[in-house]
Amino acid sequence: MADNGAQILDRGYRRYEGSRSGTVGAVRSVAWHTTRSILGLGRKARHKIFPVIVVVIAFIPAIVFLGLTVLIGDLLEDELQPEYWELFGFSNVAIVLFATLVAPEAIVRDRRDGMLSLYLSTPLTRSTYVAAKVIATLGTMSIITIGPPILALLGYTFQSQGPGGVLEWFEVLAKLVVSGLLIVAVLTAVSLGASSLTDRRAFASVAVIMIMIGSLTVTAVLINVAGGSQSLGALSPFSAFEVAPRMFGDRSEDAEEVETWLVVAATFGWIAAGSSVLWWKYRRLGAV
Repeated sequence: MADNGAQILDRGYRRYEGSRSGTVGAVRSVAWHTTRSILGLGRKARHKIFPVIVVVIAFIPAIVFLGLTVLIGDLLEDELQPEYWELFGFSNVAIVLFATLVAPEAIVRDRRDGMLSLYLSTPLTRSTYVAAKVIATLGTMSIITIGPPILALLGYTFQSQGPGGVLEWFEVLAKLVVSGLLIVAVLTAVSLGASSLTDRRAFASVAVIMIMIGSLTVTAVLINVAGGSQSLGALSPFSAFEVAPRMFGDRSEDAEEVETWLVVAATFGWIAAGSSVLWWKYRRLGAV
């Protein structure tokens, strides 16, 4: 009679002999998978719609100006060719869309799906888990924030309309990167700080919109209706976009009367406020 029964093979206990990357590897892995989740990679097509739209909107102005430079560069007047820092302003709609509609996915999905307890069973702590999420959000948002100005810098350079020398070129690059990182840091802090208060992306997006648009509306009323000082514009996270012109020794038209020290203080103030809310919420949040 044939033996159709199951067989039990005693293989014994085997130690894991692969490489152990520890906490650094865990942070790197979570940051990478979070980046994929934010961009909709490896997910259904509907999850890629917003990221693709945002990226296209962000890069269109830089591509248009580069196209004009290539086709009719010699005919363009200096007034029609934007300063490098002005490209941040052309992409601000895309940056805000990302912060409100895309970035909250970095943290709300784990809480919605109950994955936080699983992450905390690894070498990750609450601090390193949050750090991984911040790294992923900063990295993806930097693509649409810093990418267009750098693309324009490279394009102008190849068309012999960029900075005059090597040192000047790297100086412009450094100013663009630092300005972009500060803008990204503010919006990341606001987005993740507001998103940490809920486990629903729709609610998180509404919270971010209320902070961004609400503060902008309040400051506009105080300045334009109540006759307040332009310095009140620092009450809005949008004040971070003023960092770029100040880096290049210039001032935007809407903030000519605002002192540079106030712009810097407001920028770091928003970063501190958003980061504090995020840390406070995850310090109190239960793992289960």
